[in-house]
Amino acid sequence: MTFSPAPNSRLSQLQQWVVTAEQMRQIEGRVFAAGMPVAALMEKVGGLLAGRVQELLGNPVGQTVGVLVGRGHNGGDALVVARELHLRGWNVLIYCPFSGLKDLTAGHYQYCAGLGIPLVEQLAHLQGCDYLIDGLFGFGLDRPLEGELARLVEQINAWAKPVISIDLPSGLDTDSGRVMGTALRASHTLCLGLWKLGLLQEHALEYVGAAELIDFGLPLEDIQAVLGAVPPVRRVTSPWAIAQLPLQRPATTHKYEMGHLLLVCGSRRYAGGAILTGLGARASGVGMLSIAVPASLKPILTAQLPDTLVLDCPETEAGAIAQLPPGLNLQTYDAIACGPGLTTAATAVVEQVFSSDQPLVLDADGLNILTEQGMLPSLQERLAPTLLTPHLGEFRRLFPQLAVELTCRVTAVQQAAAQTGAIVLLKGARVVMASAQGAVAINPESTSALARGGSGDVLTGLIGGLWAQTAARSVDFDPFPLVAAGVWWHAQAGILAMEERTILGVDASTLTQYLLPALVRARLQPDRC
Repeated sequence: MTFSPAPNSRLSQLQQWVVTAEQMRQIEGRVFAAGMPVAALMEKVGGLLAGRVQELLGNPVGQTVGVLVGRGHNGGDALVVARELHLRGWNVLIYCPFSGLKDLTAGHYQYCAGLGIPLVEQLAHLQGCDYLIDGLFGFGLDRPLEGELARLVEQINAWAKPVISIDLPSGLDTDSGRVMGTALRASHTLCLGLWKLGLLQEHALEYVGAAELIDFGLPLEDIQAVLGAVPPVRRVTSPWAIAQLPLQRPATTHKYEMGHLLLVCGSRRYAGGAILTGLGARASGVGMLSIAVPASLKPILTAQLPDTLVLDCPETEAGAIAQLPPGLNLQTYDAIACGPGLTTAATAVVEQVFSSDQPLVLDADGLNILTEQGMLPSLQERLAPTLLTPHLGEFRRLFPQLAVELTCRVTAVQQAAAQTGAIVLLKGARVVMASAQGAVAINPESTSALARGGSGDVLTGLIGGLWAQTAARSVDFDPFPLVAAGVWWHAQAGILAMEERTILGVDASTLTQYLLPALVRARLQPDRC
């Protein structure tokens, strides 16, 4: 499995790369070994930061900025920012709770003193500031904040002032995004050079605020020497996601060449699951859509999805699918999506589609049955791609040995994919996806408006439709980029719906109506994400 090439521009490439603390150390080490003076780089970084901070804060008249300085190079960056803001007319106060600063940082501290910038000795002096700059700790923090440092951070958080963190909020683990004892709650994070893995993890969301990347000129050759030509962990961006979607069609094509998707979903109790999955699939542009549902649901599905072939299945007394229609040939479909609304009474149906040789998306009760029947080890034997789409609770049931602590969602999903040979998609505020070959993608933008019943059903249908279209044109299609693109598309629809209807107005049915408008907006504004 490989990702498709990244867009050509430097910024487009940088926006996709994600690094751990160790990888960032290696990249910077190459830069310094090549002769880049540390002092020169600090000046460059600090100048860029100061420019962006000024853009964020606006007019300096009557505004005071407090700068929190650490003993290392993150503190040095903060001092350059303090100096530049001072020279541009801002009222600046500097507070450093450390002694024994690194030489370069100490030099900047002395120069700031020489310029007459107040160096305050008590944190309380910053309480009257309008904004705070967090330069206490950079990437690679390896111990919890305790004692006076912890109390300092908690006091700042209690003030509830706007905080701009340099690189990442002080107290966050660079890789997992976990809080190390305590952490500053930033309103804005200016990530330096390359995206740090922790900033994209769910644990970090309430601390990071609005995050953006500051490009300070790391050579692409040095980045690729450490990470490889293709990012092993990809931050999904709009230009890249759009490039994966089947938006071009031959002029002479017909519906049978645009993929045939089979959905197996729904029950008398959860009829809506079948409808929502079908609406998501229809929005994907798939050429032909068939939906297998309990026979009693056929009139409802036909009314809601008149362009769909509805297959009425024998059903149990409780209204679940008892079996697929006799004589149904699963090989005639380019992809199958199974699970939403089934109930766990549909075990035989899940086992039947599982044994097929077609690309298969398993969601909801499809995953529950997989767990109950002990079918997980058999995933390695499937000849076609398989996608598992659990939320956190389902992930814990599927992979209890990986979910004991779930310290790092990325690592857990990677291990789950390696164990099963399947693509694993862990839902949440920051969806993480991993392939069996080790590739990882993280969707960096979403909305809690999608925390509604049925939203996952829409995603299952959407990805199933994308798979079917692509599989129809190539049996050797690469399924992973389509999963990442489908997750991105689904999230963008939620964001657009939320912007127009508020966070309360994005039910799953409404979400399906925003899938295509969101795609149109993304194509018109490709650099938005």
